[in-house]
Amino acid sequence: MTENTEKGQHSRKAEIERQATLRRERAAEKLRENLSRRKQQTRARRSGQADETNGLPAAKMDES
Repeated sequence: MTENTEKGQHSRKAEIERQATLRRERAAEKLRENLSRRKQQTRARRSGQADETNGLPAAKMDES
């Protein structure tokens, strides 16, 4: 192999590893957000407060 090919392969591997690390960090952040939201919902149910979730409802209400 030539020196340029080896450098190209090394930089490609480094980029792939960097992207994989970023994906893992984003996934970990999403999991923490989800866990926090679920804990908040559980606490709200125990104390009888309204559930203040953000996002779409699980099922669409009948609009007829």
